[in-house]
Amino acid sequence: MAGIRELRGRIKSVGNIKQITRAMEMVASTKLRRFQDRAVASRPYATEITGLVGRLAGVLGEDLADRPLFKPGAGEATAVLLVTSDRGLCGGYNANVFRVLEEWLLARKESGDNSSVHFFVYGRKGYKYLTKRGHKVERYLVEPPLEEIDFPNAARTAAVLTQAFETGAYRDVKMIFTAFISAAKYVPESVPFLPIAPDALGAGDSGSDGSSDLAAGGDVLLEPDANSIFDSLIPRYLETRIYNALIESLTSEYASRRASMKNATDAASDMQGELKLLYNRLRQETITKELLDIVGGAEAVR
Repeated sequence: MAGIRELRGRIKSVGNIKQITRAMEMVASTKLRRFQDRAVASRPYATEITGLVGRLAGVLGEDLADRPLFKPGAGEATAVLLVTSDRGLCGGYNANVFRVLEEWLLARKESGDNSSVHFFVYGRKGYKYLTKRGHKVERYLVEPPLEEIDFPNAARTAAVLTQAFETGAYRDVKMIFTAFISAAKYVPESVPFLPIAPDALGAGDSGSDGSSDLAAGGDVLLEPDANSIFDSLIPRYLETRIYNALIESLTSEYASRRASMKNATDAASDMQGELKLLYNRLRQETITKELLDIVGGAEAVR
């Protein structure tokens, strides 16, 4: 059994760790609120631009098949944008992303698809994971750090992926990231990015009255024309998808880190309570033994 001095040292060490985890929990909570506001604020714009692009796709109809971004690329490989964290201490956040990645790779193998996969990576943890297992990292995105991401930087990432696809280097492009649902729920997902599937846009979806104003021609005036508007909106649509994937992943990371640090703080409190109970019990036993020795000595002298 540990001595009194050793127990006192362990109680102090656990107390110091609890102070650190509590401070990290508070920092994570502050950043979570900030990034959650940004993630939630971006959703109405993403919904509206997706709906508008979808309605325009319904107007263009079969003409979409001739557009480069709406048909598989000329290459054989697949590009994947993998979004992870730069730091640890965020619970199972990265492990869940890697699990989705491995499941996707296994499904490709079982379907007989042996084409190569090239990764575009955000996050140091993802880069280390891929390089350790021999996967090809085409580009490790470090500037700016994920915490400093904004729409212009997300637009540059979208441009990199789009350019790589249009040059014929890849057959398709996918995203593996963590979708933020709430502070208690965040789900890693594997979703296609390019080529754009008209079904994903809801092309030709009808409105609440059962018809589509744009597709039906209605009273909507398109200036200059549907093709020009569509061509100008597609880059914005792709940039919005990348931005949402990055900001939701970042929000999910801090939600997971806050929960992890809260659990660590609670566990430290429980451990500290148990150590204090053991310390007090051992201290009481020592005092009792000393009193017995004193009484025994007094009786012997008498």
